[in-house]
Amino acid sequence: MAVDELQAIIQRCQILEEADFKGEDFNLFQVAGQKCLEDGYAAQLLEVIQNEKNKVIIKNMGWNLISPLVRCIFMYKQEDDKREHCLRILDQLAQLCNPKELFLGLLEQIEQTSGEQVCQTVMLLLQPLQTVLLKLQNKKAYSVGLSLAMIMNQLTPLPVPYTKQQIQEDKLGLCQCCNAVVDFAKPFANEVVKNMEKSSEYNNMELKEELIKFCMKSLKYPLLTAQLEQLEGIEEHPFRHFATEIIDILWNIGELIPLMFVHHKGKSPHWEDQEFADMERKNSADSLACLSYLIFVQHFGVECFPVVFSPSYLLLCNMTHIEVLLKRTEESVLSKGLDLFESCLLRMEDNSLLRDYLEFRDFINVPQDLVKIMTLCPMEHMRKKSLNILQLFIDKFDTEGKYTLFRCLLKTSNHAGVEGYIIKNIKDQIHLASTKEYDNIWFTGHHLISLLDLVLSLPEGAETDLLQNSDRIMASLNLLRYLVIKDSESDNQTGVWTTLGKIEQNFLKPLRVGLNMSRAHYEAEIKNKKENRKEAQSSNTVCSLTVSGEKMLPMTTGMQLQVLHSALFTFDLIESVLARVEELIEVKTKAVMDEN
Repeated sequence: MAVDELQAIIQRCQILEEADFKGEDFNLFQVAGQKCLEDGYAAQLLEVIQNEKNKVIIKNMGWNLISPLVRCIFMYKQEDDKREHCLRILDQLAQLCNPKELFLGLLEQIEQTSGEQVCQTVMLLLQPLQTVLLKLQNKKAYSVGLSLAMIMNQLTPLPVPYTKQQIQEDKLGLCQCCNAVVDFAKPFANEVVKNMEKSSEYNNMELKEELIKFCMKSLKYPLLTAQLEQLEGIEEHPFRHFATEIIDILWNIGELIPLMFVHHKGKSPHWEDQEFADMERKNSADSLACLSYLIFVQHFGVECFPVVFSPSYLLLCNMTHIEVLLKRTEESVLSKGLDLFESCLLRMEDNSLLRDYLEFRDFINVPQDLVKIMTLCPMEHMRKKSLNILQLFIDKFDTEGKYTLFRCLLKTSNHAGVEGYIIKNIKDQIHLASTKEYDNIWFTGHHLISLLDLVLSLPEGAETDLLQNSDRIMASLNLLRYLVIKDSESDNQTGVWTTLGKIEQNFLKPLRVGLNMSRAHYEAEIKNKKENRKEAQSSNTVCSLTVSGEKMLPMTTGMQLQVLHSALFTFDLIESVLARVEELIEVKTKAVMDEN
């Protein structure tokens, strides 16, 4: 019988000194203890462990029971008495075993778990692990750091619940586990706080560093990808609670504000492996970006935040974080970047941001990232929000800043729709510049002429693809029409009449030639399709179309004709506006000549 075998081993070891325990004794104790657990004698094993005479034996050998003990706890049902006995054994082992040996045994058990049992195992072992760590004297900071790192590494592969239903179900127990882990870390944070006055102590500084590492990892996972908006029907959002606790730890140990504003370039560890160093930098950037989002969008810890910074300075500090978030493709991360950018911009007054800010690399990169989202993101609501934020960004700059930003976006966007949108903005600025209250030099005279050189041109002259560039061309023609109507040749406020010859040479004439060429080509294609239609129908011929490497649905001849007619309609629109512009130029020029 298992209990008898265990009792025999115990009696033999009771007469030995602690130093005389052999490897064979450890093995026999482990096998007998495991058999007791597996055969359902947990109550008897508990009695053996609680017996004062066996204290030395349990101190040295008890940690060997962790693995079979965990297996049995998961084997029994919640209400089973045997499970309760196993839990009490675990608690006793935490109190009686050698802390160092038990610490390694518990960590090994956490490391070996996988899949659906990760969160259950971690939550089961957190309390005994905390008890053991609080007992440790030597290498305490290292052991706390190792424990937190091991736990987070095991949790990281698990998917983060995102929808309301997923959060409520918490299938794998991640929501509950994350909050259990942060509770596990609190006593060590409190210890750092108590010793803040003696912070020169090496161990205390080490412990503080380990807690910072844990908080940074928590910011990247699960908080970076978690849904953090308040959800109806969920009284206490588990990830919002987790975020609050992480912010509290950082604030209490005095690291929240330094992390927000101090660049630790000098403190970055030197890694010989460059790939590893790059990965560390990226992880840190993701964590700090998430921290900014929590503070400035969700307002966690905002009551601790100094109110002495100007909105433009806060935008400057956050642009690096915004860029990090906007580079990602996951909706949960991308939306955080857009929300953070919007939040910073809404704090500012229109026309208050100086052109000098565009000297910072991030102020050029971020609008370019917005353009990519506007044009490439598959989610419509993200594209629309990006467009609104780009407009908000434009509105915040002074006139010189707007002028510089427009030039930059026209040169870098490489998208006709975006270029058309920027040209419409230029038209609005020219209109404001023509009124007395918005008098400025940037959208009149030689500055405007320089900008018009960019706007009123065709990328490849007469051979430009007019369909692909139709949005830009229509916006350019509408701007030119507005300038010709608004500004008379005698006043020439905008300077457009001075450069009219150049505009005709570089824009209007090539556009007219391009229209004629394109129209002729498409009309010939239509004629050809119609002639071959009967043959195509009889053989059921279809045309395959590939877009961005993906094969689209096959196109019948009728569908191809529809596309071709649509192209001709676009050419008609362009030609009607072009004809109106040419007519206006002719009428105004003739009027001036008649006056002379």
